[in-house]
Amino acid sequence: MSVHIKPELEEARRLVSLERAEGKLMVAMKPALAQQIGLLSQDQNLTPESLRLTLQAAGIALHGADHVFHFSEAALAALLAEPQAAHIRPLSAADEKLFAAFQSQASEQDLDDAWVELDHWAVFGAVDAQGQLMCAASMYPWDGAQIADIGVLTLPAFRGQGQARRVVRAICRHAAQAGLQTQYRCQLDNAASIALAQAVGLSLYGNWDVIAQDVDA
Repeated sequence: MSVHIKPELEEARRLVSLERAEGKLMVAMKPALAQQIGLLSQDQNLTPESLRLTLQAAGIALHGADHVFHFSEAALAALLAEPQAAHIRPLSAADEKLFAAFQSQASEQDLDDAWVELDHWAVFGAVDAQGQLMCAASMYPWDGAQIADIGVLTLPAFRGQGQARRVVRAICRHAAQAGLQTQYRCQLDNAASIALAQAVGLSLYGNWDVIAQDVDA
């Protein structure tokens, strides 16, 4: 395990942990929190479970880990060389009515889980022959980092057709061409989202967790 003391972390994210797919655990935290829980040295023999117990003993909880997926160099090269499907295109403010109709057909839970918005940095969609938006994905880059998170939503009537895979690959290609790395996150028990990540060609980078936001500072 490696511990990194980062005074510049936001208070709401004063502890961030990443367990890499190969098993290495990396933790970044603000100095005050490191002092509070006694993790001031740079290298300690801790596991995700022992870290959780250490935090729990100090009255601190983690939010709950997410899988983090990314493109390997080989997968990214294949993505960049792939032609885009004709019915996949960028969406803009000019598509406001189209996007509103799309949202009206999705459940509130799906909208909340996906967080696909027309005013995000980039938005792509799959449009059928009748002009209906079947699937949409949007991206929002991290401040100060060349990383973009992605959300995707397919209407129930069009699931199982590979639309999400095509849309996600299209928007990820756009991001890569703009110099951004795609970060695809989902909960550990979200089997459908994990399956989509694998179908898109993404590889597991690790499991990412942060301090619970309702914990007192």
